[in-house]
Amino acid sequence: MRNLTSAVLAGVTAALLLGGAPAAADQALQSVPVAEVELPRVYRLDGVAEAVNRSTVSAQTSGRVTAVSFDVDDVVRAGDVIVRLDDSQQRAAVTEAEANLQAATARREDADAEYTRIKGVFDKGAVARAELDRATAARQQARAGRQAAQAALAQAREELAYTRVAAPYNGIVTERHIEVGETAQPGRPLMSGLSLDSMRIAVDVPQNLVDTIRREGRAQAQIGGRWVAAESVTVFPVADPRSDTFEVRLALPDGTQGVFPGMYVKVGFVAGTDKGLVIPLSAVVRRSEVVGVYVVADDGRVRFRHVRLGSPAGPDHVGVLSGLQAGEQVAIDPVRATIVLKSQRAAQPADG
Repeated sequence: MRNLTSAVLAGVTAALLLGGAPAAADQALQSVPVAEVELPRVYRLDGVAEAVNRSTVSAQTSGRVTAVSFDVDDVVRAGDVIVRLDDSQQRAAVTEAEANLQAATARREDADAEYTRIKGVFDKGAVARAELDRATAARQQARAGRQAAQAALAQAREELAYTRVAAPYNGIVTERHIEVGETAQPGRPLMSGLSLDSMRIAVDVPQNLVDTIRREGRAQAQIGGRWVAAESVTVFPVADPRSDTFEVRLALPDGTQGVFPGMYVKVGFVAGTDKGLVIPLSAVVRRSEVVGVYVVADDGRVRFRHVRLGSPAGPDHVGVLSGLQAGEQVAIDPVRATIVLKSQRAAQPADG
């Protein structure tokens, strides 16, 4: 797998550099040693892509639908108005609430003024305590009435805002549940959508792998021919008794391109490390179904050898399962190695 961890790549690079100078088979023929390094042990499974943000927007107030601005497969931005409702009733409620607030404000001002007057007279001993108590109660009641009117106005304005239904996030419309002319009621679905900005992969993992996956916490998904490292790995704490598997979610980096909900995706989980042989991809020669490398011997002679490759070990290296031994030199320029090999074969009769 590509880009498993920076530590693995650093180990591969360091091991290759420790091999010393290029072999002396030819001044222009460069070679590197077959490196033995710690490679991730990977388990591959199939997963399904999901959108992290997927929801259905519902009405929060009643009203006749006057406009539906988007349809299925349309792209919307956060805050875009997707559905408009007739707001005549809500506007009337706002006007009434504003008038009630003005009346409540006037009553409070009168009550404050009356309290101030009675308090002044009471301080001079001209009225009884009962008069002051009544003025105090009237002022408190007027203040409470104004607060209630303010709350009613805020609620009316909120109801008015509900007549403009906005998209909660950037996304794509997946389903339209209402048409112009229909009446929306609180709770009725209006439009469904999802966001492709944040995606994740859901995988059913066998029970025997769960502890290792939870401990390592590293995984990748193959998307569009490339491996993308998961930002986080979440293992569900409950198993499915029918399949004896645990659900595991891989959070992909925001903005990952080429993945859509419902796609089947290859997933690789890191489950420890094993020692393995690694060579540069540039050293690999593919001829039809034959895969091999040019091996440079200690005496400088070049030979072509068949190999069996393993998994990629970073963007520029690949694992070797058989055909090579650690420390052997492989040519990193197969074209030049071919020329050298032909020159050696041509020179064999003369040497004889």
